[in-house]
Amino acid sequence: QVQLVESGGGLVQAGGSLRLSCAASGSFFSIRTMAWYRQAPGKQRERVARVTNSGNSDYADSVKGRFTISTDSAKNTVYLQMNSLRPEDTAVYYCNVIRGDSVPYWGQGTQVTVSS
Repeated sequence: QVQLVESGGGLVQAGGSLRLSCAASGSFFSIRTMAWYRQAPGKQRERVARVTNSGNSDYADSVKGRFTISTDSAKNTVYLQMNSLRPEDTAVYYCNVIRGDSVPYWGQGTQVTVSS
């Protein structure tokens, strides 16, 4: 069984910071990408950050300069450091891992709420 568990969400004031974690359990012989997505009420899910197995990362324009994605392979964990949070960042955040066999895995989501 492969499972992703997110943590670190919560309520924060505008301008504050949060660090999300996503711990993976199970067998991961090879990982193509690790990413964070979010879905706000009434809006489509969007990818906010991604890192590939080659070490390249990319970000949605709305979070560039504020969010940073990182990984710890020894802990099978991907992080999302979120700084200068804005009310429009309020959403459920999901981690996503695509294994080498192209099979995607999703976490259950963690709520991030930014108050103004």
